[in-house]
Amino acid sequence: MFIAPSAGWAQSQPAAMATPIKHLRIVYLGKRYSEPVPLSLLDKPVYDKGIQGARVGAADNNVTGKFVGQETDLTEDILPQNGDIVAEAKKVFAAGNSLIVADLEAKDLLAVADLPEAKTAIILDIRTSDDDLRQEQCRANVFHLAPSYAMRADALGQFLLYKRWQRWFLIHGTKPADLAYTAAVKRAASRFGSRIVAERTYAYSARARTTDTGHQQTEQQMALLTQSVPAYDVIFVVDMDEVFGEYLLFNSFDPRPVVGTQGLIAVAWHRSFEEYAGQEMQNRFEKFAHRTMTERDYEGWLAVRIFGEALLRTGATDTKSLRSYILSDEFNIAAYKGIGLSFRKWDLQLRQPILLAGPRALVSIAPIAGFLHPKYLTDSLGFDEPETKCHFAK
Repeated sequence: MFIAPSAGWAQSQPAAMATPIKHLRIVYLGKRYSEPVPLSLLDKPVYDKGIQGARVGAADNNVTGKFVGQETDLTEDILPQNGDIVAEAKKVFAAGNSLIVADLEAKDLLAVADLPEAKTAIILDIRTSDDDLRQEQCRANVFHLAPSYAMRADALGQFLLYKRWQRWFLIHGTKPADLAYTAAVKRAASRFGSRIVAERTYAYSARARTTDTGHQQTEQQMALLTQSVPAYDVIFVVDMDEVFGEYLLFNSFDPRPVVGTQGLIAVAWHRSFEEYAGQEMQNRFEKFAHRTMTERDYEGWLAVRIFGEALLRTGATDTKSLRSYILSDEFNIAAYKGIGLSFRKWDLQLRQPILLAGPRALVSIAPIAGFLHPKYLTDSLGFDEPETKCHFAK
């Protein structure tokens, strides 16, 4: 039988002290860059990549945070394409913000990172894959979450070596991003003893792809592009803007697999991934955003979760304490990859398994079995410490 306490008992107890809530202030800083239109009508254009993942990350942080007196406050600051990112970043830092999720292209990312006001900030880069930003152009305040071009190319290189498909026919576009990834592909071929038997470029020419004979133009162009080359095992395509790569499947002169930016691709996240409770993440994101989760959404979610995990483990909100923990041996973040992810100290790149996926299914996960490393298997992807050209300015 429940007996209510007497009024005198209640009056004799001290008033409960409310635990102050620790606020984690994160700014999502981005721009609305022009996005390449998907080549296939099956893939609809998505104009809110990244930010939707960050929103889910903030919600995840707050599920745990409400039990421990912590709250993630996510501010969204996304400029138009012609916006002045430097002026905006100065305002962000002047307001006392120092935890930044950066959805910025390389030029803008460096401009923000090089501001005197950003010297002590933690900037989590969720957009770029440029190897230069992890090498000669590295910055001590920029952590990279997306896999680098070298990591992607090495992941595919390991798989192709495992399959003994070591003769590559390289076809690439001519834009800066195409050339950057192409350099990583050539590095991977050298690393894994593979051989590029032929190399060709594709210059974009407008075609009436939606006309009744559009497919015939495609068949003819791809056949001409891929004939009269030495024997090869795979076509390694680099087409970052989705101009022609999708058309190589089944249209090449010789019947060969296609890998690279189309066909079998190397990514941090893919809509077909369901292992290690990935299906739960996919379902939760789709319920929230009403669409599938893209790679940049995954990186946006991961960035906010990294900040949240650092706060949870340290109880600190200052950048010095958070940075120290993120770079410590104790830090790792659960990210639906089967292992905890952590940062490489020599270039601030997030080490992580890479998904190798076809258009509709997961094919493998790199590092491929048999590729070893004395410390972290994931450090077999990309630039390892002895290879780095990153030297942080003092």
